[in-house]
Amino acid sequence: MGIDGVVYNLPDRAALEKIFGRPSGGDRGEGAFPQIRKVSLVELGTHVETAFVVKPISRGEPRMTLALARHVPDDALLIQDRGFFSHKLWKTFDSRGVKLLARVKSQLVLEPIKRLSDGSYLAKIFPTPYDRKKNRKGHIVRVIRYKLDDPQRVGHEEEHVLMTSLLDEKSYPATELICLYHERWEEELVFDEQKTHQDACRTSKPAHLRSETPSGVIQELYALSLAHFVTRALMFEAAKRRQLDSDRLSFTGCFQILQCRLPECNGQSEQSLDAWYDSLLWELGHEQIEPRRNRINPRVIKQKLSKWPKKQSRHRHPPPLTKTFVESIVVTN
Repeated sequence: MGIDGVVYNLPDRAALEKIFGRPSGGDRGEGAFPQIRKVSLVELGTHVETAFVVKPISRGEPRMTLALARHVPDDALLIQDRGFFSHKLWKTFDSRGVKLLARVKSQLVLEPIKRLSDGSYLAKIFPTPYDRKKNRKGHIVRVIRYKLDDPQRVGHEEEHVLMTSLLDEKSYPATELICLYHERWEEELVFDEQKTHQDACRTSKPAHLRSETPSGVIQELYALSLAHFVTRALMFEAAKRRQLDSDRLSFTGCFQILQCRLPECNGQSEQSLDAWYDSLLWELGHEQIEPRRNRINPRVIKQKLSKWPKKQSRHRHPPPLTKTFVESIVVTN
């Protein structure tokens, strides 16, 4: 399982700004659109979103994660990015038996108490620096530090720090856990499937969502999630019939097939419904894609900031003009 967050742009309406807020642009002013933050719990192997929570854009992702804790299965391995770590959250999951694998910030104090044979080591995390000083209320974790020696890869020579509750290096070697952590990126593909492919931006839809009321925004997010769940559940069944990994099927292709075949669904009898369902799964199962290439994606931006001043709140609803264009002309010498 994975937990991560995503931000949606909302239509530029006062009612949405009041409830969800706008992002801060620092010295350049507020953001162009009101925004809402969603944090999702995803089954990484199947891309199924099992639960999510939404809050105003000002709310941080780690605080929102606690609302998803009850939805994480007790036998799960939960993978988190480095912005999500907190001692309280770690203790909450660990006390239930949920196994954890998380990237943490390099500034986190993790002093070795035992070196392990695969290069990892055991350490303790504490609620506060004072507890660390007194060596009390500590929880034992396993720490894996690694670098990438390929100069073509993003993060070359940068030290990455993983922390896990899987303490046995024989059963869970460090290299295996490093590779497993990168499965967390499957959740980014879930967000892409929902934001980009299910309801793509177009001229009539400049923001990610179309709803112009707060309740409509929540309803639209649930609709996108439920539609995504249906598509991914069908893809899982289709892949199982062909003994494939479900991420070897094209989400875009399967989504388009489902759109085409739904009007043909005949539910007048159990036999006709079964025939339609079998035909659908057969077609979905043949929407196979090639294995992923060995590739990189540098963290750079293609479109730079505009030279024009930032749009401020005073620009959004200007008062009516009192002069015509001709009346405003002043000829100068």
